[in-house]
Amino acid sequence: MFSSYAFLRALLLFSLSLTLPATQAQIPQASTESGTISGVHEGGLNIYKGVPFAAPPVGDLRWRAPAPVAHWSGIRKADAFAPSCMQDGVSMPGETPPAVSEDCLYLNIWTPASSAHEHLPVIVWIYGGGYINGSSSMPLYWGDKLAHKGIIVVTIAYRLGPLGFLAYPELTRESPHHSSGNYGLMDQIAALEWVQRNIAAFGGDPKNVTIAGQSSGSMSVSMLMASPRAKGLFQRAIGESGGLFEPLQLAPKYLLANAEQDGEKYAASLGATSLQQLRQLPAARLTGNADGIVHSVIEPYVLPLSPYEAFAAGQQNDVPLLIGSNAEEARAIVDVLHVTAATFNSDLERSDGQLPPALVAAYPYTTDAQAKQARLDFERDLRFGWDMWAWARLQASTGKSSVYYYSFRQQPPFPADSIYAGWGASHYAELWYVFDHLNQEPWRWTAADQKVAEDMSTYWVNFAKSGDPNGPGLLTWPVFTNADMA
Repeated sequence: MFSSYAFLRALLLFSLSLTLPATQAQIPQASTESGTISGVHEGGLNIYKGVPFAAPPVGDLRWRAPAPVAHWSGIRKADAFAPSCMQDGVSMPGETPPAVSEDCLYLNIWTPASSAHEHLPVIVWIYGGGYINGSSSMPLYWGDKLAHKGIIVVTIAYRLGPLGFLAYPELTRESPHHSSGNYGLMDQIAALEWVQRNIAAFGGDPKNVTIAGQSSGSMSVSMLMASPRAKGLFQRAIGESGGLFEPLQLAPKYLLANAEQDGEKYAASLGATSLQQLRQLPAARLTGNADGIVHSVIEPYVLPLSPYEAFAAGQQNDVPLLIGSNAEEARAIVDVLHVTAATFNSDLERSDGQLPPALVAAYPYTTDAQAKQARLDFERDLRFGWDMWAWARLQASTGKSSVYYYSFRQQPPFPADSIYAGWGASHYAELWYVFDHLNQEPWRWTAADQKVAEDMSTYWVNFAKSGDPNGPGLLTWPVFTNADMA
């Protein structure tokens, strides 16, 4: 018979088993090339936060290509987000400002807890923020909902502002590649290389990686597709509301020689006359007042051709592509309060220079209200529509991989008393649906919103799995061809 002692002992062991998630035995661990890390187990997922993928880019490593992570002994905790990279402001209105540090090259991983011996598809998310701000730990970007659909989500950090994109003659001279700038892009490539070497330890398939991003993160996707340094590091690409396809005649500051001149002016504004002095300045001094520095550079190493030139020549990293933009992009980022019919043309010329008359005539107006809408439509098409349209057409013309193109028109129920009031299907609006994170906001989401979030997140996950967003229960999404937008 079962003795009372044995019964009590069994009952105790059973009670302890109910609390195992809080014990050491249930803390997930993974072995990386630099050492073992431990994460957290939440809701059927293993989550690793603040995983280093490169050495801290501080001191003499400031404005250099990312260096390898130093090895450690024992188990390193990866249960808290690392500080975000040095930045100005926030990447989304209403966002809580993140803690920042120059020591910021970390990534975060969401993986199904049962995935240890699987080979799951991986989405690597690149945040937006105009290259002046952004964070890999923003709750809207968390990968929990997507991971529950059978993939791994990795969010990566990269250097921003002058720390990420300064071109400077001394930097070019000291570089073995005779280039400077694009340190933020180098960080993205270093993170993708880390994923190639390490993601299998988390249950991921290094040969099934999708890069994805929004706004400047999407611009990064277009540049990674154009960069020979990123070849083979990903097998699919997703771009949301951002690409770099302006002809260089309209953006001469992207050329290395011109970017170096802007870098010299920037250094002079800080009172620095040498690279040594620049490296000795506190990181906080380097942010702000650097509008001419926060862009990529066409230089020999990372980006020898602009994306437009690379795609037009058929030299892009040719992978399946899912891209699109939103119907009301400009409402979130362009202030039209003072736009009037009387000053429309002069205001436009002051902000964008002399434009072809036919281009301006494509946005007719008579009243002030019509002028405001015309300006919003103009900005939507110039800043986003053209880039995504050109990107899709170039890939369809010169690439062998499929393109899937979308126009996002769902209007979130932004409260009338919120900072998002009146935005509609604006820049950022698709993010709540892509990540299936409607639950993060107490807004009056409708059944239609829930359906769009379920379908959109599933399309994205299906695309990451196979390069085709289609699947059971979804409306058929046809492949884009140039005939679609002739």
